[in-house]
Amino acid sequence: LVIRAPRATVFAFFTDSPRWAAWWGAGSTIDARPGGRVFIRHPNGIEMTGEVTAIDPGQHITFTYGYASGKPIPPGGSTVTIWCDDDPKGTRVTLRHDFADTGVRDAHVQGWRYQFSVFANVVANALHANAADLVDAWHALWAEPDEAARAARLAAIATPEIRFEDRYSAVAGADELLPHIAATQRFMPGLRLERVGGVRHCQGTALADWVVRSADGEERGRGTNVYTFGADGRIEAVTGVTAS
Repeated sequence: LVIRAPRATVFAFFTDSPRWAAWWGAGSTIDARPGGRVFIRHPNGIEMTGEVTAIDPGQHITFTYGYASGKPIPPGGSTVTIWCDDDPKGTRVTLRHDFADTGVRDAHVQGWRYQFSVFANVVANALHANAADLVDAWHALWAEPDEAARAARLAAIATPEIRFEDRYSAVAGADELLPHIAATQRFMPGLRLERVGGVRHCQGTALADWVVRSADGEERGRGTNVYTFGADGRIEAVTGVTAS
């Protein structure tokens, strides 16, 4: 699984009990050192126990994995290893779960796919906790009259390769976007963007509704922007969908 987040951010969810519990369930804990206890309490009450057998911070962690009830895996009856490696898009997370029984192994495949999907979104939610602030800063950027301030604001919230597309825009990179914004101000002076409602975020993609108003406050249009966030927390792409 590739997660658009730095490796240190991702690995922290394997070593810190509150973060560990965020993707397993309330009450789950981990003592991230050789011999440390691993405890998982799923939301449905099923409990897993284990022990950390090896850890290289930021790189990999290995722990035993079994059911507190003893079935279908007794405590210590299987081993989980998770690796984190750098990836151009963020962090590549690889999981290996070794079992004594192939039938029990196969029964866990979809469970891990589900759990890692939850994990990826928990990491993304933490990394992009300020998504609403980024969206509001994006809106404010379009009304910034000073060229230097506009460039500084854009650099703070977006990657240099930022892409922006809507009915009237198909630009790639800050070098194209900045003069595009300047042209918008020249030909449509006085317009401003305002966010309407909250920001909906999942797996590094966010949706935010907006309204555009003229200088006298009259509504001139509305729609929704789709934001793609990068591993450094900044905006990589924006697609605007205008309401019909």
